[in-house]
Amino acid sequence: MKTKLLNLFLLLMPALIFFSFTKQDHNMVKKELFGTLQDGEKIYSYILNNNNGMSATIINYGATVVKLKAPDKNRKVEDLILGYDSLSSYVKGGSFFGGIVGRFGNRIAKGRFTLDGKEYQLSINNGENHLHGGTIGFNKRVWKAKELSGSALQLTYVSPDGEEGYPGKLTITVTYSLTDKNGLKIYYKATTDKPTILNPTNHCYFNLTGSPDNTILNHILMINADKFTPVDKTLIPTGQLEDVANTPMDFRKPTRIGKHINDNFQQLKFAGGYDHNWVLNNYNGSVREAATLYDSTSGIFMKVLTDQPGIQFYSGNFLDGKDRGKDGIYYKFRTGLCLECQHFPDSPNKKNFPSVVLRPGETYTQTTIYEFSVK
Repeated sequence: MKTKLLNLFLLLMPALIFFSFTKQDHNMVKKELFGTLQDGEKIYSYILNNNNGMSATIINYGATVVKLKAPDKNRKVEDLILGYDSLSSYVKGGSFFGGIVGRFGNRIAKGRFTLDGKEYQLSINNGENHLHGGTIGFNKRVWKAKELSGSALQLTYVSPDGEEGYPGKLTITVTYSLTDKNGLKIYYKATTDKPTILNPTNHCYFNLTGSPDNTILNHILMINADKFTPVDKTLIPTGQLEDVANTPMDFRKPTRIGKHINDNFQQLKFAGGYDHNWVLNNYNGSVREAATLYDSTSGIFMKVLTDQPGIQFYSGNFLDGKDRGKDGIYYKFRTGLCLECQHFPDSPNKKNFPSVVLRPGETYTQTTIYEFSVK
């Protein structure tokens, strides 16, 4: 009997060793050279994998997600985000594909705000306003990468006092990891040595069809929000919170994005589609479901979970077919969408909006998860 068991063990041992190594490989971060900047600095890509066929490729330029792959209903693995094949395109590009934007994601009116009685002037890079951290925001900076145990990557950037006009030396870390539920988890942590403002977010453009030749107009979107922040013609919030009920902004029930996008509605005309912040329900600082997105052709269903008070839904209104992306595809009008978890735009100038002030001795944190399944 013992001999039979020993023979069986010896027979199974190669398979057990193979399984343990392949499982371990899935939980390791694979590092590769992605490109070289003009000053000679090398930029690397880091590939995260889980055991369910999902992977994320992140570069330390801009802490940018360059690929996000998950299986569709036919078990075909699809890349679900827009982006570029080369580092030079990320350096030149102005669409923020996949990057971490900040210090302040979204817009600040005329780039001005007052903190503790002192007025600050930030760089102007979006008409008369400041957008996504300015001329050279976090998405254009080189981050220091550290591979963590399991399928996780930590990226750190130290933003000096006065960068783009912001006060205080800010140290921010962003940790990307893949969950067993096929989620890309993004955890932010930051500290400062002077009072400052902070509102970072991730700027992935999603297209769940798996082909950016398709528009996102047939995607089914749900946003768990009863109100949104209406904007003026320069896309700066008025400061009001308006009900979504009986307007094209109502996504409380799953709704096809293209259903009302061309309605004769002033807010849609201002933005050329959707480019607004929704006031998420049940905000108490804990992670909860903020939105869902579904495409029937691929069967891919995405759930967005966050601890933030707002989410910016942007329907790719400025994609114009001139930006050459992955595999040589030119990204046309509304072929990608963003669901950016954040505080509200222009918060430093709106006392009734949740505060974005960070002071010495405090620690900023944020958790956002993009979770994928099939239906």
